[in-house]
Amino acid sequence: MLKSPFRLAKPAVLTAVGLTLIVGGTVIAQVQPMEPVQWDKRRLDQLDRNVRRLERALTQRNAAGQPVIVEPDPEVVALQGQVSILERRLSDLEQTFQRVNADGERVTFQLDEATRDNALLTRRLRDLENRVERAEKAAQEAAELNGPIVPNSPTGDAAQDLQAAMRLAGEDAVRGGRALETVIVTWPSTPQSREANSRLGDLHVAARDNASAVQAYAAALNGWPRTPWAAETTLKLAEALRATDRASLACNALADFNTRYAQGATAAQKTRAAQLRTRANCS
Repeated sequence: MLKSPFRLAKPAVLTAVGLTLIVGGTVIAQVQPMEPVQWDKRRLDQLDRNVRRLERALTQRNAAGQPVIVEPDPEVVALQGQVSILERRLSDLEQTFQRVNADGERVTFQLDEATRDNALLTRRLRDLENRVERAEKAAQEAAELNGPIVPNSPTGDAAQDLQAAMRLAGEDAVRGGRALETVIVTWPSTPQSREANSRLGDLHVAARDNASAVQAYAAALNGWPRTPWAAETTLKLAEALRATDRASLACNALADFNTRYAQGATAAQKTRAAQLRTRANCS
């Protein structure tokens, strides 16, 4: 809004004319709509000239000591106040968002820590479960392997029980040995029991327990059975006796071999018997 010490003349011609008609005591206001301005080159040039004249007039008034004071429009002032309020509210929102983001970062960090802690606890729990499982399995195996040998026939037949025990011995010497011992107590005084003792002696030799092997071989040869494995078992008995520093007993076993099994023995077995007699210093 412009204030000046003088009034500007009203334009002589109005683009829009308001006419007031009084008909029978009734006032009717009639306004003719303005035609749209066609901004061509001529009109733009005219607008430019008018702006230049206005600038010159303002410059002349300022030079003449009659400055033009520009007062802000009240609507603009009110709008500026609203903008200032909005700016403050926007600043408050930004600070709130910053606090929320900071809180979110802290929560995210805490969640990450909780996730790591949970993963660590899960690994420790899984490790403990595995250790408990191994301990339970070891305890079960110890109870199975250290328990007393009692008669038990999985198949109900001595020959089949012996075959099953021999297959197991080829896979697991400890469990196979217990299976052979079970055959011995389940089927005493049978050919299968004596052969189980012979197989058990082999397991003892493999475990470097020659003293137990002597007992198992001696039990297998009780009564000097006439079986295909008897000759070989006699030689093994002699070897186990010599390994336990009982050379005289080893020579007795070799003498029994010559008397009872040499006739049906193989050439390799006979050669082994001769070598054993030499190592045992048999006369």
